Amino acid sequence: MISPRPVTDLIWAHWRTRVLLSAIDLGVFAALSAGPLTADALRARLGVHPRPAADFFDALVALGLLERHADHYANAPASAEYLDPALPHTCIGPSLSAQCPGMADELTRLLRTGEALRRARDGRDFYAAVCADDRSVRAFQRDMTALSIGSARAIAEKFPWAGYRTLADIGCAEGALPAQILLAHPHLSATGFDLPAARTGFEQYTARLGLADRVTFTAGDFFHDDLPAADVLVFGHVLHNWPPEDRLRLLRRAHRALPEGGAVLIYETLIDDERRDNAIGLLLSLVMQLEVPGGSDYTGAECHRWLTAAGFTDPRTEHLDGPESMVVAVK
Repeated sequence: MISPRPVTDLIWAHWRTRVLLSAIDLGVFAALSAGPLTADALRARLGVHPRPAADFFDALVALGLLERHADHYANAPASAEYLDPALPHTCIGPSLSAQCPGMADELTRLLRTGEALRRARDGRDFYAAVCADDRSVRAFQRDMTALSIGSARAIAEKFPWAGYRTLADIGCAEGALPAQILLAHPHLSATGFDLPAARTGFEQYTARLGLADRVTFTAGDFFHDDLPAADVLVFGHVLHNWPPEDRLRLLRRAHRALPEGGAVLIYETLIDDERRDNAIGLLLSLVMQLEVPGGSDYTGAECHRWLTAAGFTDPRTEHLDGPESMVVAVK
């Protein structure tokens, strides 16, 4: 399998830069120049809103710019040397900010106010905007394929599909996930479940791959309509659009829809359980908070707890491709 990671890593590079620039703008490195601070003390000193604070500070840890010991944050050695404005003979922060004017403005605003862009109140507002016209729907579907294709190919290889006959991709976009699985496993058939506006893109994409006779599209709202009947229900980059109570609600609906022995498969850019290694998971969590009130990414351990509370057993986490992992559990 050829990984898209050389390309996707470049896509995430500008978000690494945005986080650094926001940290400079907010004065993170200056605030820590005198010594470590707790998260609450650092947040209060900087005026950072509670909602994105933990992901922001831990993203700086994962990027190697801060260190975290117990509940205290401190400047990493390179940050203490090159990003402390009290050391003008070595500080390069002002130069970095001058080279990228305005690049971090939206993120810095989120960090100060906790408010998402475009005045969205929740995920429903976000998707209503996406579905406003055909052009925005197709652009969003293509973006989801770009985000998911590496994971889709890895899931086709790593999940034990030989033991199942059907799958349903909940929130399918244009169908990259079921397409890759069906191409690798001729015995399977699939359903794509999404809002009505996704139908055309899904049917065109899967038809181009010669899969029209093995897939169906079902339109619906996964919080209100019955989920499709299938042996495996897949949620890819879906749960992070919603607050934890809605994630649990959706997993309970999945449990009711599955047959005994059926499986649920969740794949996301999971944050590592220690919240210090997968920088892209933490960066994407900040992106989600910019776009969707209540949205955020999460750890595998958190997902295990929701699955258990929803009635599933034997949850396990497995790495897929790049920063992505899947969590699988059975009914």
